[in-house]
Amino acid sequence: MPAEGGFSFANFLTDVVTIFLFVVWFWLLIVVFSDLFRRQDISGWGKALWVIVLVLFPYLGVFGYMIFQARGMAERSSQQAQRTREELRSMVGFSVADEIKKLDQLKKSGSITDEEYRRLRARLVQ
Repeated sequence: MPAEGGFSFANFLTDVVTIFLFVVWFWLLIVVFSDLFRRQDISGWGKALWVIVLVLFPYLGVFGYMIFQARGMAERSSQQAQRTREELRSMVGFSVADEIKKLDQLKKSGSITDEEYRRLRARLVQ
């Protein structure tokens, strides 16, 4: 236990905060490792060096990676989300043309306004 002295509310809160911080750090470690092994722009030696840093200096390594690689992490995450969306669309049979046709029908029936039609169509074409 982080705090000695028996069971008290202060000790309980200290334990809860300690566990919460550990879980957050562990989640950040998982995010960093997944991003590190997903990267295509560095060699295996670069990845091995980052792994060594993360193992020897876990807190500093995680925060250092997030500071120095933040922009790349965001781009890779966005690309992964886009790929996942495209794969889902191809599996489900989603077609932008079909959705635009449905929007057209909704506009003709008066269910949506011209402004809503333009906004939704722009989102689909994007």
